[in-house]
Amino acid sequence: MTLSFSHTTPHNCTTLLFNSLNFKYQLRVMDMNDPLDFEVEDALLKSPPINNKRKKIIGLDDLLQDHYREQDKLLEKGNKKANTKAKKKKSSYDDKDSKEAKLTRIVEKCHNQLKAFGEEQEIPLWGVKVFGDQKAFPPLEFPDLGSCNLLQSFLNNKLNSVVELTEDKGDIFLEGLLVNGWLSKLAFLCGHVEKPVAIWAFNTMLYSSKEELRRSSSDFWCAILSSEREVDRFPFKIDWFPEYTDLRRALDIFGFLFTFSSSAEPNNLDSDTEGPPQNIRSWIRFITACCLIRSKKAIFSAVEAEEIVEIIICLFLDRQFQGLLVLLNDCMEAIVNYFTDQEWCSSCENIAKFIACRVSKDLNCIQTVECISEASSRSKQLRSAVAYQTLFTCFDGVNSGEEILRSLTAINFKDKSCDFFKMYIHLVLIENWVLSNSLIEDNPVIYEMFCRYLQHCSTLISATNLRSYASKVRHRAAYLLHFSIYK
Repeated sequence: MTLSFSHTTPHNCTTLLFNSLNFKYQLRVMDMNDPLDFEVEDALLKSPPINNKRKKIIGLDDLLQDHYREQDKLLEKGNKKANTKAKKKKSSYDDKDSKEAKLTRIVEKCHNQLKAFGEEQEIPLWGVKVFGDQKAFPPLEFPDLGSCNLLQSFLNNKLNSVVELTEDKGDIFLEGLLVNGWLSKLAFLCGHVEKPVAIWAFNTMLYSSKEELRRSSSDFWCAILSSEREVDRFPFKIDWFPEYTDLRRALDIFGFLFTFSSSAEPNNLDSDTEGPPQNIRSWIRFITACCLIRSKKAIFSAVEAEEIVEIIICLFLDRQFQGLLVLLNDCMEAIVNYFTDQEWCSSCENIAKFIACRVSKDLNCIQTVECISEASSRSKQLRSAVAYQTLFTCFDGVNSGEEILRSLTAINFKDKSCDFFKMYIHLVLIENWVLSNSLIEDNPVIYEMFCRYLQHCSTLISATNLRSYASKVRHRAAYLLHFSIYK
């Protein structure tokens, strides 16, 4: 090989010498068995790498161990979540308990502050015990069928050939006629009710233990009595009619207490001998029907009618009669209108005085006044009279309504001894006395004193006065004052 050094500089000579030596060194280091450069670059000539590692055979035990290991991990993860959730829930419960405890402390603090203004007075509910122990009911005696023309005519009728009733089945025969309504139809056909039938129907109404017989006998008597009110009806003959003593005797057997004691506690409903009997419903209906025929037959005297009004008012005071308010209201309206115009003036005052002396001066006297409806002028007059007479029993030594209003207006509301519960009772009584009496409208002095008393109650009682019934007196007086001004 020929080397040409023409036109060669010293620097170029040094470079060529270094490259020559490097080439020789690479030839000396290269193994003869190594592939050439072009062979390395060709993928087809490359031999696959030899894997000297041995494959491990995985057995069933290994798979089970891996499965159990994964299950343990999942279980541990679930336990961590449950513990975290329980800690959060416990902390929320702790927060809730702390809030409730804080609220309880606030309520107790407010209660103690309210007690500092004045002790709260426990006011019993209205209610009296009207009925005590019942007496034994008298036995029901069936009439002799042979002595009753009405029943005998039915036995001899050809219709009886189908039923085949005989005199020895008189109880079944009578009860069947009564329940099915045939007894009243036979009475209307004949225009006559004989004494044995009338007595039996009356006693069945008041003393029977069967609801069906009580209701049917009450319907029978109401139908007979209602016929007396109709003008176009032919005259109806009744051989026997009960007197007031018979009705009063029934109340005695029922256990009615004419001198009852105040008690807000209800009677023992589980007792068979205490409390109002179911027959009292028929008693009230019969009284109502008797009062409605006054134009044709005066069954009660004025004194007896006064006592019936007093009894009905007493029934209003028994909380167990709240389900019979419709019957009681109808009876009250009928008995009030039973009096003649000449009788009513004195009877109204007698009833009011009797009730005022009998009822205690608590919420019962308010209930006594408010149970009398204002549906008619007589009812309003009775309501006003009862309230007026009750006020007289509350104040000793007064002789007129002006003195009552003057003494109430002079009360010092800031005095700690001021009883707002009594003041509330007086306010309701005065309200009913003044506003239910049409005659007071012609008396400007009473009306002006009444408005002045309402103004004192509504303005002089502070809104921050937290004593019992103070707010009720203030609010009721303000409402009544507005009503009286714009009346």
